[in-house]
Amino acid sequence: MSDLPQSLRRLLTAAAALESAAPSEGDRQRQGAGTRLRDSVLRPLRQIQGVTADIANVPEAPGGSAGGEVEAPDSAQHFSDKVWELARAATKLRAELPDLPELAEATAALQDLAIGLAGDSAAVQRLSELASLQSNLPPQIQVAHNGPYLVTNVAHLYDWLGQVVPVRPQMALCRCGGSRIKPLCDGTHARIGFTDAKDPDRVPDRRDTYVGQQVTILDNRGTCQHSGFCTDRLATVFHLRGEPFVTPSGGRMDEIIRAVRDCPSGALSYAIDGEEARDEVDYHGTRAQAIEVSRDGPYRIAGGIPLIDSKGEDVVRNEGASREHYALCRCGHSQNKPFCSGMHWYVQFKDPVRASDDEPTIFEWAGGLPAFTRMTRLFYEKYVPQDPLLAPLFATMSADHPQRVAKWLAEVFGGPKNYSEEFGGYPRMLSQHIGKGLTEEQRTRWVTLLLRSAREAGLPNDAEFRSALGAYIEWGSRLAVENSQTDARPPEHMPMPHWDWHTAAGPPGSRVSALAPRAPEERAASPLPGEDEPVSYESHVKPLFRPTDKQSMSFVFDLWSYDDVSRHADAILARLRAGNMPCDRAWPAEKVDVFERWVKTGKAP
Repeated sequence: MSDLPQSLRRLLTAAAALESAAPSEGDRQRQGAGTRLRDSVLRPLRQIQGVTADIANVPEAPGGSAGGEVEAPDSAQHFSDKVWELARAATKLRAELPDLPELAEATAALQDLAIGLAGDSAAVQRLSELASLQSNLPPQIQVAHNGPYLVTNVAHLYDWLGQVVPVRPQMALCRCGGSRIKPLCDGTHARIGFTDAKDPDRVPDRRDTYVGQQVTILDNRGTCQHSGFCTDRLATVFHLRGEPFVTPSGGRMDEIIRAVRDCPSGALSYAIDGEEARDEVDYHGTRAQAIEVSRDGPYRIAGGIPLIDSKGEDVVRNEGASREHYALCRCGHSQNKPFCSGMHWYVQFKDPVRASDDEPTIFEWAGGLPAFTRMTRLFYEKYVPQDPLLAPLFATMSADHPQRVAKWLAEVFGGPKNYSEEFGGYPRMLSQHIGKGLTEEQRTRWVTLLLRSAREAGLPNDAEFRSALGAYIEWGSRLAVENSQTDARPPEHMPMPHWDWHTAAGPPGSRVSALAPRAPEERAASPLPGEDEPVSYESHVKPLFRPTDKQSMSFVFDLWSYDDVSRHADAILARLRAGNMPCDRAWPAEKVDVFERWVKTGKAP
């Protein structure tokens, strides 16, 4: 470690030179980068004892800025390249010197800047190289003294809606609550004098035992982050006010276990016959390592990500606390730092609010993927097993069936395309219904209990949302019944349905029924254009589509409308190439070629 100050000195000198060259006006992106270099790179590096920058002997550049070419970038690209050089150097040094949290904080800022300043293709390449450079470091979260959470090599970061937040190999997540670029740290903690000391008046570290008829509940109020998951969802067992807090004979065993396992703070556990089922509460270590940025609340950690302090030692936890899942303070006011104690409620910590005229999707209004997952888990875990009509249908469902249905609903209502990307979209869902012979009675029960689960799971209860949710559930369930009949011939390659506040299923007859008799070709095939003949929509493209094609796609766009086909041409071409449009058979290559020629030659009317 004798050369430690020298190696860091070179990095600090280069960063100081580049920061001094960032424009003070005009180029806003580079202005912001200069501020970030000062607050999140230079400051932590200067905190390392014995490390100082030396730019006194760097030649002055023409125009007066110290540092020559390095300190006076003449273009945004040049500046981006210099930041990239710094990020690579810092990451290499971080991999060699993993015990310096200040270096990790500076590296996190440089990585984020280098990727943010790059174009799309360059950003992917940079991200890959940075990950490779520090691949020797184990996944972990380090709690910097009076500073941010330093997250190393954690692959999954989600927002409160369950949407992916871009990750860097090294990240610094805000801990003081004041960053302007949440969830990332911008150095505000240093300006406001944030301290990570625990409050001596915090809730005591004491584990209580509540013995019930079938299960014993173990709870430590000193660990609780007051998410309300238990009291809101199983109020007969967990009591918001009054004593005792837990009455374990007030609910069914499966409901109690579900509530305990869903506790994000790790305060709860349970025991059967006097033996604690800690491994079961912790999902037997099967969950992927992930961080959720909860809405106006803490970071919720799952998957057993190691948590260490600024000296590299395990963070001390309360008695009985889970090491697989825990909640970290994000507002800066917890009494039990670094863990959340629920103080975000009292200090009214808030994330940035979207513009008032920015209409949320149904997915966002519902509460995102976590909300739909709560709903489907309640439905399949609680209501289906006890229902004589539905239990036989789902007796052999896969273990992750509730999560799959939640991802389907999330995508339908405007969320991420997880179902399509992971399971194959509409064809996969269709395959689950073929030959099942579903009845109207089963469909009605399915709808009733699913909507009851939505209410119990805490999804919004306003008329507008309930109307949209109910409309899709009714529409989709009727299609499922139709497609499940033995004589059904449903179109196999329909796109995923998409439901928004203004969506209707279309007028009667706009959809090709799976039970309709198969119709012959309704339109005589038109001759295809010659190789040198200009391709137009009216003469060559429109005749390619049959009336049945137009009908089956009418809920998305009109295939006999030039404006609609022109606007969606790229998406149509992609589906034609993939062979999943039209929905009943793939086009021959010569037809696809005609459509592609029309697109490439300017989409003539």
